[in-house]
Amino acid sequence: MLKKVKQERFVWMDIFITLLALEIMAYFYYGFRAVLIAGLCVTASFACEYFSLIAMRKKFTADNLSCINDGFIIALMMPATIDYKIPVLTCIFANIVGKNIFGGRKNMIFSPAAVGYLFALTSFGKQLLEYPNPFVKADIFNQSQKLVSSASHIFNTTGKLSISDYDIVMGNFSGPMGAVSILLLLISSVILLFRKDLSAGSFIGFFAGLMFMSAICPIGEGRIESAKYLLATNMTLFAGSFIISDVRIAPEKKHFSFFYGLFIALISYVLLLTSGQENVYITVAVIMTPAALALKQLEKKINKLSESENTASTEINTDEKLQETDENMNKTISEIAEDAVDEINKMSESKNEEESNIAETQGDDLNDVD
Repeated sequence: MLKKVKQERFVWMDIFITLLALEIMAYFYYGFRAVLIAGLCVTASFACEYFSLIAMRKKFTADNLSCINDGFIIALMMPATIDYKIPVLTCIFANIVGKNIFGGRKNMIFSPAAVGYLFALTSFGKQLLEYPNPFVKADIFNQSQKLVSSASHIFNTTGKLSISDYDIVMGNFSGPMGAVSILLLLISSVILLFRKDLSAGSFIGFFAGLMFMSAICPIGEGRIESAKYLLATNMTLFAGSFIISDVRIAPEKKHFSFFYGLFIALISYVLLLTSGQENVYITVAVIMTPAALALKQLEKKINKLSESENTASTEINTDEKLQETDENMNKTISEIAEDAVDEINKMSESKNEEESNIAETQGDDLNDVD
């Protein structure tokens, strides 16, 4: 139990470090306003978690600090010029409706950040999908500056992007604050996979599905260009790492989690082709929650069956061992009895010989007297 608690704490701490690195990069791109949005999101998430636990009469522990990560994820999915109230309301909805209303940390059904983002998308869609140009410092109090459509919108509607490979890698294009740092996201994903902080099956299944669909039905003119822009836009790397591969939501067994990630990728790609909706993976991740729950239930049934088989085999082995022990004991007792009978016979024979010798000796003595 102690080992499990330590592992859970290490997971959210590792993810926190990678999210903090993305937030530092967001500050480099957009200025202090990015930090202020993250601070508001973290504060709102922490407050909701703390007071929700008090209302449910539960104790706040270090494991509940994972709510900080959910706040960071929501902040990094926002544009740097977003109205401050929107990320705060998003975090409140994510933590209360997306998590604590279903029982909290130990009964996670949805990714809180995904639920919160879907709420913000349906309520404040226009503000959520307009972004400042990269390296244009956003004013802390004033939102009146030129906003543009994201690179995701351009790619989804035209299948083309006039962005160099260097700019893609360095994140020099319009989009959510934490989802455009492609190089840092790639490094973070590798580290988190190596540390086993992500669901490897979901991660592999998701990107395998996207690459497969991109190969057979590319969005752009060429397969390589389509795959490259697909990974760079629509928060693909960000969602694949922090939403879809969330170990709290994805099935535990690798083959089940692989199909979970694969289904999200296939459905998302079809919606991307037909509707051109931005960041569609977040929506599909919430929609696919019943599939994740069904796979988890299947896992439990399989585990119960395997436990029953193990118990039955253990009982059979125990019976066999007891039977073998009884046979050995009977054999030992039989051998001891045979040895005892042999000893008694030897003692009887020895006694008879002594009596015979004594009788012969007495007979000789009587003959001498005569």
